[in-house]
Amino acid sequence: MRCEWCGEAEVTNEKGNVYWELPDGTRAITIEQVPVLNCKKCGMEYQEENVINEIEDQLMLIDTKKLNDRLTYEELLKIPKFLKKNYFRF
Repeated sequence: MRCEWCGEAEVTNEKGNVYWELPDGTRAITIEQVPVLNCKKCGMEYQEENVINEIEDQLMLIDTKKLNDRLTYEELLKIPKFLKKNYFRF
């Protein structure tokens, strides 16, 4: 796998924290232990598109008013959904 920023081949899979604005824009939360890619050359730490989509879809499909300001990625994905899918993703 190559770094999406600099093209370096030495990219490692790790866990990191991300800060996400809720879909309604009322606040941001910290999501811990999120799968991230870390480039040793340029220092970028980022999420793959499928992880971003999972987080965004889950936040669209749950009651975000009940969320704590901090939770893990696994905890977020285990929260029961209102809808079966994100109808805004085409």
